[in-house]
Amino acid sequence: MNETLPRPRLSTIGSMRTDALLKKLLSLSAHEDITSFAVGLPNPDGFPIEETAEAAQYVLKTMGRRALQYSATEGEPELREAIAAYETSRGTPTRPEEVLIVTGSQQALDLTARAFVDPGDKILVENPTYLGAVSAFSLSRPRFEFLPADAEGLDPEGITEDMKDAKFAYVMPAFSNPTGLTISLERRKRLVERARELDLWIIEDDPYGELWYEKRPPQTIRSLAPERTLRLGTLSKILSPGMRLGYVTGDPELLDVLAELKLSADMHSPVLTQLIAARLLTTGVIEKNLPAVRKIYRDRGTFMLACLEKYMPRDAGISWTRVEGGMFIWVTLPEHIDAMKLMPEAIAAKVSYVPGAACFALGDKKNHMRLSFVTVPEERIDAGVRALAGVIARHL
Repeated sequence: MNETLPRPRLSTIGSMRTDALLKKLLSLSAHEDITSFAVGLPNPDGFPIEETAEAAQYVLKTMGRRALQYSATEGEPELREAIAAYETSRGTPTRPEEVLIVTGSQQALDLTARAFVDPGDKILVENPTYLGAVSAFSLSRPRFEFLPADAEGLDPEGITEDMKDAKFAYVMPAFSNPTGLTISLERRKRLVERARELDLWIIEDDPYGELWYEKRPPQTIRSLAPERTLRLGTLSKILSPGMRLGYVTGDPELLDVLAELKLSADMHSPVLTQLIAARLLTTGVIEKNLPAVRKIYRDRGTFMLACLEKYMPRDAGISWTRVEGGMFIWVTLPEHIDAMKLMPEAIAAKVSYVPGAACFALGDKKNHMRLSFVTVPEERIDAGVRALAGVIARHL
């Protein structure tokens, strides 16, 4: 006879569950015989493995005792200095004391929510937006309100007076997840103007800004409004996600608040990987490696766009973003097609994706899907898009 095991009484946060169906479908999509456009992983062909091994050996030989010890919550001085120089060289003047090292930029999202948001507070997000941000912010139980947008992405002209009491506006300005869109310089400047008029803080999340194909994106929002912007960056996309290193740049006093919260979470990010990353930055390895990374992403993205053009049914309700960088293409289907309900049929056809509904903090828009292409070989992109197009065609 099976006895029911005792269960602890969970908190409100502990009781919050993710969409079980989506979780199940994504786990199915991980099977080797399925072409997965679902998971947004960097392509490992772009990892500087030999150079990282050399940097690791250097760090362990020259500062091994320090590398394997506890350290300061704010991050290792060498990495803070390297990140400051890196940001400054790309047009965002940054001092080392304006850098906080975090354990992946996902931790930065969590710390930001805990620092800013009480239950019921209003925060502004693009709709759709990065589902990891929605997940992190939701733990603080905010009241989401969407930033206005059109086919070109966020439209600052639609930011109204009744948004002025929001704790912050969260934006992903370059090659965003999930849409792949980039906010133009004109709109960035207007967003900053509206933020100043409404005394609104901006959380600028920029994990993909260095993954441009032909042209670098416009200057960062923090470079336009350093006095009211926290800028989130990561080494996951330009070096390695396994390092688990991200950073926040902004007002040092505000970073101190985040650092106190981080102290209670993990004390500090891994010292060993911080020092390895600092070595790779200061010796120019990351800079030299980025063109090869961009080429991989450009080639795969261009190929998927060509396959979509070749195989997708000719229907006025079907469109997709023409991305110029990053890792994702956003597909819009006719309104009567539910991408979540379509997914079991797609998996049966040996292809998967992220149903767009998972990326909406507000509303219930079901006729979208996010496709990630960077880890999929071209022959599988071709077969996968062809199979996906066939599934969609049967529902038109």
